Amino acid sequence: MPRQKQSRGQVEARYVRPYSKGQKNDFRDAEAIAEAVQRPTKKFVATKTADQLDLQALHRVRERLVSQRTGIINQIRELARLRTEECPVRHYRAA
Repeated sequence: MPRQKQSRGQVEARYVRPYSKGQKNDFRDAEAIAEAVQRPTKKFVATKTADQLDLQALHRVRERLVSQRTGIINQIRELARLRTEECPVRHYRAA
């Protein structure tokens, strides 16, 4: 019985793509991954630790909060500008 190697991570998607055949579906994806993993030149991507995933989630939440804050500030500025600005007189050209 052949001895199986322990997986050190995940295979990068760009190394699996050349082994895909035909239309994309789960069976063909699994087949391509299995073939790519058996190649001696395979490259693995390190699996992220729980701490890394937590930090990544915090960064995503912070980015979303900063974006929302910026949007609210822009809304307030626009409301203040509209409130203090006189309505401009529009000149229409007669046809």
